[in-house]
Amino acid sequence: MYIVTLLTSPAKPSLSREAVEALRNAWGGGDAQWLAVGEAAEFVIGEMPSNLWDVWQAMQAEGVDLIVLPMEGRKKKMLLADMDSTMIQQECIDELAAEAGVGPRVAEITAKAMNGELDFEGAIDERVGLLKDLPESIIDHVLKTRIEFMPGGKALVQTMKANGGYAALVSGGFTAFTAKVASELGFDENRANRLEVADGKLTGKVVRPILGREAKLEALDEITARLGITRKDVLAVGDGMNDLLMLKNAGTGVALHGKPALQEQCDVRINHGDLTALLYVQGYSKAEFV
Repeated sequence: MYIVTLLTSPAKPSLSREAVEALRNAWGGGDAQWLAVGEAAEFVIGEMPSNLWDVWQAMQAEGVDLIVLPMEGRKKKMLLADMDSTMIQQECIDELAAEAGVGPRVAEITAKAMNGELDFEGAIDERVGLLKDLPESIIDHVLKTRIEFMPGGKALVQTMKANGGYAALVSGGFTAFTAKVASELGFDENRANRLEVADGKLTGKVVRPILGREAKLEALDEITARLGITRKDVLAVGDGMNDLLMLKNAGTGVALHGKPALQEQCDVRINHGDLTALLYVQGYSKAEFV
């Protein structure tokens, strides 16, 4: 059995009863259940539809995300999340670069790295090198003035934790940022890269080893082993190719407003909803959000 979830932007809820019922009838589904009126609905079907991606494309044009997942084990025991452009709306290194006056150059490298066009480790070394001699205090300034949380993030973390879940923030960004974001949103732990500092200034280097694509997969396996759960018990979310391995190996891997190269390889793609979409696909109603 499979669960079909239809959802749209909470800021502009536009999911109509007619659209839900039309798809339910076309796919021979069970009665539709509304998780949030105008925002998210679901129904059960017996088998994976052969025309899923054609319908998905049509729904995207209407501002609706369509997700089909196995019914069994849909509620997850752990959240494994990327940070930049996932739990927050910015890329931290781009914001530091903007303060250093090298924003356009660093943003260009970031975009290529996140779309899988550049080696991640080489790209991070090149970008951090351009930040040399920035005062360490610039990090707090950027956190206070440039960083905004992605809508729905706190509800996602807190709702899963209230239902016995564990939340880990695993980023190719920097610990100076993940520590603050994890604390604010309620993550149980965070992992990221560390910027080297000397005499109160950034040296332009990243402390080894660098946390990249493979390290995110290692985090998935290390944390699940410690908790006594399996990969299937994990909901992972990210937006760039650096997240691919953890998304492909988690029970449910979500490309949230993902780069094109990542979306091509993920079955769960959220382009219109916010982070609360990750609660809807698990079957939580809006009334159950913490």
